[in-house]
Amino acid sequence: MSIVRWTPMFPALEEFDKFFDDFSPMNRMANFVPALDVYQTKDDVVVEAPLAGIDPAKVSISIENDVLTIEGQSEHKSEVDEKNYYRKEVRCGSFHRSVALPAAVNGDKAKATYEKGVLKISIPKEERAKPKTVKVEIKD
Repeated sequence: MSIVRWTPMFPALEEFDKFFDDFSPMNRMANFVPALDVYQTKDDVVVEAPLAGIDPAKVSISIENDVLTIEGQSEHKSEVDEKNYYRKEVRCGSFHRSVALPAAVNGDKAKATYEKGVLKISIPKEERAKPKTVKVEIKD
């Protein structure tokens, strides 16, 4: 039996709804989930997240059981007051993102920087997570 894709009777109406959802300011922030780049160096696990337009003071970072959680809030206000015309818009929302880290880390020594709209978090690996080299002793 083959799988048949279901299509609604009026697909144009579905697209019509999606079109107006995109213009809802609350919907834009409610659906915001920051992308994360996670990579390892010899000593650290590094996480980078683009957070352009978000006040870094309104971002909180926590690390528990080798899981990193980034939470924040955004608020953008614009106001136009011209002759016979007034408009005030406020866009706000919050985001939450958690990711399991690829190695055991020491969260107490984590450092975070925010530069040019990118949040960068460097978390030192635990000693037990760092690769160890063992020299083979040869006996004659």
